[in-house]
Amino acid sequence: MKQKTWLITGCSRGLGRAIAEAALEAGQRVIATARDASVIADLEKPSMCEVMTLDVTDQAQARDVVAASKPDVIVNNAGQGLLGAVEECGEEQIRRCMETNFHGPLNVIRAALPGLRSRRSGHIINISAAAAISNYAGFGIYGAAKGALEMLSESLRLELAPLGIHVTLVQPGPFRTAFISRSLEKAEHEIGDYAASSGKFARLIEGMDGRQPGDPARAARAIMAAASSDKPPMRLVLGRYANEKARRRGAEVEKERAEWEAVGSPCEFTSPA
Repeated sequence: MKQKTWLITGCSRGLGRAIAEAALEAGQRVIATARDASVIADLEKPSMCEVMTLDVTDQAQARDVVAASKPDVIVNNAGQGLLGAVEECGEEQIRRCMETNFHGPLNVIRAALPGLRSRRSGHIINISAAAAISNYAGFGIYGAAKGALEMLSESLRLELAPLGIHVTLVQPGPFRTAFISRSLEKAEHEIGDYAASSGKFARLIEGMDGRQPGDPARAARAIMAAASSDKPPMRLVLGRYANEKARRRGAEVEKERAEWEAVGSPCEFTSPA
């Protein structure tokens, strides 16, 4: 793989750090970022890896980091979860989740696009979640934020393909990272009526911490393989769980569409305009 400059957000731990390490192992130049750059100082290597502070929700900071690094590949990995029924989540929690998971990547992308367009090359890799394939009770806000990132990625792919710029959306299942213990915020309120739905899911998630089947290092290698392809995928689904979820979701959507086609399809005017 020809050496390129990779700008990776959210490198303090988990998948972001694994991607940075995999890119360095592949001989790539890496700009590793985190809200607190001191926690990733060990990644720094002269001429190979530069560590920078980046809060993706800060537009000015995103512009400065992009201007200084001139990336060829952007990996929008920084993210934050929000666990709780829609009604249980506080207004500020909702805004923070949307800012981090949608507006944050958008800030980085918009800052990088002029440079990518001028070079007529590049690759934007957005890290989504299995919650955007089909969602769960208790992940409504988080899934909505990731779903927005997915639709943004689809449009970007169509807008940028004629300019030689690729867009890939990564949909990971449960990977053994510190996401549950460190990056998953709980809803401000707890309402008893949701105990059997979002409450049950919350207990399942919390019990999974440290036992997730996904290996971040293997996920990072899969992302590197996609990035090195001449024809990278629009969607890269990571892990057996997420792949099965995607297959099941496709079948469910088609089944319901077919069942209601007779009702939903004949909605055009009966005479031509």
